[in-house]
Amino acid sequence: MTTVEHASHAAESHDDHEHAGHSNKHYYLVALALAVLTGLEVLLSYVDIGAAFLPLLMILMMIKFIMVVLEFMHLRRDAKLFHYLFWSGFILAILVYIGALATFKFFLAA
Repeated sequence: MTTVEHASHAAESHDDHEHAGHSNKHYYLVALALAVLTGLEVLLSYVDIGAAFLPLLMILMMIKFIMVVLEFMHLRRDAKLFHYLFWSGFILAILVYIGALATFKFFLAA
């Protein structure tokens, strides 16, 4: 096998391995789900739901963020170390945000 054939074979096997188990249909469905969630976020800005607005908006944003990281950034099939780093950073960010909101007495305003 020549160097060019070896490089071509390695590129083909890398492409197969990188997207193993997921077809284009899967990614289209994920994109559709993200579009629906974005539509819900926009709808929330036009509907008055009171104090539930910000928590619901934050939950939708977190779901979208997790979907993008797991599916399009391929964290689902990555090393466990990266899972631990992602989830620990994600939880830390949520706790910092809750702490900042508590500092401004967000939870007391009704």
